[in-house]
Amino acid sequence: MESDNKTAGRRVLSGMRSTGQLHLGHYHGVLKNWLKMQHEYECFFFVADWHSLTTHYESTENLEQNMWDMVTDWLAAGVNPKISTIFVQSKVPEHAELMLLLSMMTPLGWLERVPTYKEQQEKLKDLDLATYGFLGYPLLQSGDILMYKADLVPVGEDQVVHVELTREVARRFNHIYGRDPGFEEKAQRAIRKLGGQKKRLYERARVSYQEQGDLDALVAGKQVVENHPNLTVADSERLLGYLEGGGRVILVEPQAMLTPVPKFPGLDGQKMSKSYNNTISLREDIDDVQKKIRTMPTDPARVRRSDPGEPEKCPVWEWHKVYSDDKTRDWVQQGCRSAGIGCVECKKPVIDAVIAEVEPIQQRVAEMESNPDMVRGIVSEGCERARDTARETMDEVRHAMGLQYR
Repeated sequence: MESDNKTAGRRVLSGMRSTGQLHLGHYHGVLKNWLKMQHEYECFFFVADWHSLTTHYESTENLEQNMWDMVTDWLAAGVNPKISTIFVQSKVPEHAELMLLLSMMTPLGWLERVPTYKEQQEKLKDLDLATYGFLGYPLLQSGDILMYKADLVPVGEDQVVHVELTREVARRFNHIYGRDPGFEEKAQRAIRKLGGQKKRLYERARVSYQEQGDLDALVAGKQVVENHPNLTVADSERLLGYLEGGGRVILVEPQAMLTPVPKFPGLDGQKMSKSYNNTISLREDIDDVQKKIRTMPTDPARVRRSDPGEPEKCPVWEWHKVYSDDKTRDWVQQGCRSAGIGCVECKKPVIDAVIAEVEPIQQRVAEMESNPDMVRGIVSEGCERARDTARETMDEVRHAMGLQYR
């Protein structure tokens, strides 16, 4: 199976707000990373439909169709439901419960200091953001991550602060609820279950990490504990916490996975965005693809065909960086600066490359739209898998908080 080749024990969680049909910016900025990661890690990819409500709670008429369109585009682009779990946030109600429970112990100041809280209030003044949901959405995001005990969360640099908040929330939760009665004695009993050599490796790693801050020792200690056949889940949680000098690790502290998220330019040179009306959809009619790229603005210095230009001042050059090989880019550089080629001529390799990229995706979209039950079945199965994992986490959380009544 393909999963045998994945990085052992590493889990990734990533999601998108349900914005409907995707464009080339989504494809190059997010989906290409997903296609690579799904072969390297255990991946959970989800539609963040509740997150859509945090800023647009009044506009729900297209929410369902947007969700189906987006998932269809994921699948058409190559996200494989056989090796990744695809689900919808609102179909796993445990997300709401975990956010509620985390909100009981998360300081208000932690949410108010998230940079995007004030930034978006400034940028989106036409929206009503004076809501509990908007203030709390970083905690909902933390719940999304912590629910699946994700080790890695792929983000751009502007989102690292959200992962850091999640780490703080997990650390606080484990500190408050992870030290059950007799923790030290239970940890020592669990250490004995490791067996001779593994026991010695764990103890050396614990001392090296706690006394010297040796991160390699921390990794080695975790490897001893993870998937050890003699340990229960509770044993593993205690030993991971004991390794770091804390209590049981109930919620895993995730790491931000800084992925290359290129700022894919729109037709006008700005970031590609539906709000700027400068996109090419993955489902764009091929004639419209050609027309849109042919009419892209170019270096304003090239008024006439005989005028030399500067590729770095032309939005089309940014597309050549993505779509063209070295030979074509050299041809563009020389031809533009010498006026040896015209702008229409320069755009043709980009047009051909974009069409070659979107045509197979469009064919797969057509196949899936002719069989909507297939997409619904994939999402239903993914939601069940996600919910199975979520139930396990919530059982542990409720037990740790004293809410597992008999």
